[in-house]
Amino acid sequence: MTDSIYESLTQLGGKASLPASPEEAVLETVPNPQRDARYLVRFTCPEFTSLCPITGQPDFAHLVIDYVPDERLVESKSLKLYLGAFRNHGAFHEDCTLTIARRLEAVLQPIWLRIGGYWYPRGGMPIDVFYQTGPAPEGVWIPDQGVAPYRGRG
Repeated sequence: MTDSIYESLTQLGGKASLPASPEEAVLETVPNPQRDARYLVRFTCPEFTSLCPITGQPDFAHLVIDYVPDERLVESKSLKLYLGAFRNHGAFHEDCTLTIARRLEAVLQPIWLRIGGYWYPRGGMPIDVFYQTGPAPEGVWIPDQGVAPYRGRG
């Protein structure tokens, strides 16, 4: 991978263990080779897990992360490892969702970013958490996140 935009990547192409915590996780990026185009990147994580900080019980969510890149793209394996690091991390739904959004903002400095955290019920009530950096940029197709509201077993 000499003279490649990918040569700085350390986690892709080999064994990489889950980080012990989200803070220890390394989010790797590469230069955006299509910087002259405005486009949307979507990551969907339908099996996100974290822990309730009070009870230690597992919490589950369906995350949808959309961003319009500027100079950098996030490398997907590093994102998977980062999200996986939340499995043993205790935090409320709102904190997990915003922590992910703000970390991606800091690393990528995207033109635009939004995250939908569709959390499964805990105590009989689902909690959905949404964040975006501002109005969606004009001229970029931004589809609905496609996650239906929680309707129970019905």
